[in-house]
Amino acid sequence: MARFHQPLAPAQIDPAEAHRLAAAGEALLLDVREPAEYAEVHAPDAVLVPLGSLDGFGGADGPDAEGPLVLALCRSGNRSQVAADLLNARGVRTVNVTGGMRAWLEAGLPSHQGACPCGTAI
Repeated sequence: MARFHQPLAPAQIDPAEAHRLAAAGEALLLDVREPAEYAEVHAPDAVLVPLGSLDGFGGADGPDAEGPLVLALCRSGNRSQVAADLLNARGVRTVNVTGGMRAWLEAGLPSHQGACPCGTAI
């Protein structure tokens, strides 16, 4: 898999479009909050990788410039912006979901609470 050498500036995406892309299997929804926040409420099929654990994400076997688009999501959009910057610098095409889970919930998009088999934790 080829990796690009110059980091891309992370784009922004609104929660409704993020939901559409993730539900269609066109993107990976990456939740970068902490496990307790994820358990409280999360987007369906979101993969939990806390921001502090992103070191191994996007390695040799992970997403890269040729892989799926990664949609970074957090509570308000701040940590996910940091994640998008970090992952783009590593060659992983990542965009920030503006407004995070707050905006996701305000838009009335589907969400799950507690432990459920919908997503995964890496």
